[in-house]
This record gives sequence, structure tokens and C-alpha cells, in this order.
Amino acid sequence: MAPQYKLTYFDFPGIAETCRYLFSYGGIEFEDVRIKRENWAQLKDKTPFGVLPTLEHNGKVVGQSLAINRYLAKKVKLAGDNEWENLEVDATADTLNDIRLKIIPVFMEQDDAKKKALLETVKKDTFGYYLPRLEAQVQKNKGHLALGRLTWADFYFATLSPVFDLLTGEDVLASYPNLKGVREKVNALPAIKKWLESRPKSGH
Repeated sequence: MAPQYKLTYFDFPGIAETCRYLFSYGGIEFEDVRIKRENWAQLKDKTPFGVLPTLEHNGKVVGQSLAINRYLAKKVKLAGDNEWENLEVDATADTLNDIRLKIIPVFMEQDDAKKKALLETVKKDTFGYYLPRLEAQVQKNKGHLALGRLTWADFYFATLSPVFDLLTGEDVLASYPNLKGVREKVNALPAIKKWLESRPKSGH
């Protein structure tokens, strides 16, 4: 039987990787469609709002990675058990997404001098602000980002945080052992470890 889900994104981890982690964790078979950047222009208008990833199921297509993550997390029991718990997990995930949005301009900047200045701002004002607070949050939540247990917010951090090192050329989490522990625990899960060993080799 063909997979019931088709996930479409570019040929690298990026913001679709949390979705892939969730599918893998839940043992849900999915079609992992990866497109080349040079083919994106001709495919863009075929997506609901001109963005990737998209998830297709039963002939319906939706976009927005966070919405897809929330949907999949509920299916694989990595969401909250009630509305308030979902709020806590979502608030943490949205905070991680705030970090992601703040670092994108560094990758996009072509001028070396401007890029260097943006990077220093990210290191000081973004990492310097958010990471100590998230580190404390993990300490309060028994080694996790929310609810004192494994949730999809941990998965999001595990897939997002390698970009910090890629951006800076440094081990950004070296001073944040609790956060580093979150990533290590997620990546050590048998289903995730299997995914990491078998996924297509590509950069971020």
C-alpha cells in the first residue's frame, strides 16, 4: 500500500525535518518528496500559499510547518494531554520559531561586512537572550522543554539547533548542557537514530 502522507520540501533538513522526525517516531510511513531549488519556481504556484513544506493526505494539501508539526504530534502522542498543556508546548515551539526567524537574515545576507554584523547581533541578542532562558526551562522540566516529558517541542529544538553551529562555526550549546541534552536524547531515540542513519545526505 502506498503511503497515506506525502511531505514535500527541499532536499535538505530545514523546517521540514521536525515533520520527518515525527513521522519516523510514530512509525508512520510517508512519501518524502524532495525538490531541487532550481525547480521551485515552476512548482511554487501549485502550493496553497507559495511556501514549503506541504503535507498531502487524502487528496488534501496544507502548508505551514508548525501546523503540520502540531497535527503530527497529536497523532504520535507528543502533544499535550489537554488544552493548557498544548498551549505550553506550542508557546515553547513558537519561541523556537522566533529564534529561527531571527537567524534567517544572516543566511540571506550577501555582503560579507553586513553578514558579519548580523551574525554578531544574533550571537549577542538572540542566542544571548533566548538560550539561557530555555536552558533554565529545561532544568525545570526534567530535561525537556515542556511538561516534564518528551514533546514535539524537543523534536523542534533537536532539528533547529544544528543550524546554530552551522551559522556560527561554533558549538553554540557548549555552555548550555541541558539544551544539548535535549538534542542528544531526541537523536538517541531508536526511531530517530534509524532515521538519521538512513535519511538522504544533504546540508541544512
